[in-house]
Amino acid sequence: MSRFPAYSRLLKSIAITMFIAGLTAAFALPLAGPKRPATVPAHYLITPFGYFEPSCVAHLAQGDVLRKDKKAIEHANGTSENMHVCAYPHYTASGEAITGDERAVQPPTIGHAWIEYAGITTTSAYGEIYSEWEVPPAPTTNDGQTVYLFNGLEDYQDVVTIVQPVLGWNSDYASAWGIASWNCCESGTVYEAPPAPVNSGDHIEGYVFDNCAAGTKVCSSWDIVTYDVTNGNFSELLDTSNFGQTFNWAFGGVLEVYNIVQCGDYHPRGYNGGIGFYNQSVLNDKFVQIKPAWKVTNLFSGLTPQCNYGGSVPQQVTLTY
Repeated sequence: MSRFPAYSRLLKSIAITMFIAGLTAAFALPLAGPKRPATVPAHYLITPFGYFEPSCVAHLAQGDVLRKDKKAIEHANGTSENMHVCAYPHYTASGEAITGDERAVQPPTIGHAWIEYAGITTTSAYGEIYSEWEVPPAPTTNDGQTVYLFNGLEDYQDVVTIVQPVLGWNSDYASAWGIASWNCCESGTVYEAPPAPVNSGDHIEGYVFDNCAAGTKVCSSWDIVTYDVTNGNFSELLDTSNFGQTFNWAFGGVLEVYNIVQCGDYHPRGYNGGIGFYNQSVLNDKFVQIKPAWKVTNLFSGLTPQCNYGGSVPQQVTLTY
């Protein structure tokens, strides 16, 4: 039996839906905006990893593959181009400039805009993480905020990049929800697969899994898939590089925000007053399913506004706000 039954169904539908992502609506990442920290240039873009100069955000096409060994992006038509080395600093949500070797994605801190997350670690490695969640209602107020909800994998001993399926409000689609698969931030550059629009109430599945033989702790090839089961839209980043990392840090659910002015900038209460990540599956490097002992970490101390943040585990990760 396939490790990924729903993903197998998705692959069967690609011939029909492969052009949906990115073509059913215009998309563009939001500008830093007037509420940005004073240190952040106005033309910078908001991403799930902080504020980035537009030339340092690579929007990949369907079928593009990141190859660490060749330091290149291979296109589906057989051509390739060198991976971009970002010449500009990026900024955390608080406006701190990140340059040089610091430009790799940093462990979660409030400066990185993570509000709360559920995570686990292992002394070995993970081979897959999978979660399901629902697209929340639209926020009751719109202050130009951006809200991200995702799961994903990192290397807690050598944080170079994070791989994650992401649901975002006011990210690729203005004042609307959308999904995208991301790999960030080798050489200071963000890589985003073609995004796709989704609607409130849609059912989302997020996969990250390796393509190596069982028992491979440092797998060089990973697939990241964000799939809207309800409307068939998806965003996929296939055969993407781990950039030499051992993915031993798993996130069952993360809440990341920018430009929250009031609590109404989150979606209305309901959905348990937050977001639930459920039917979760975590496999070790041997593809054996484990029972994750999720731990919720809160990073909202001292923030304004305070919006009843919290979380619950272990059977299901629920982040509340």
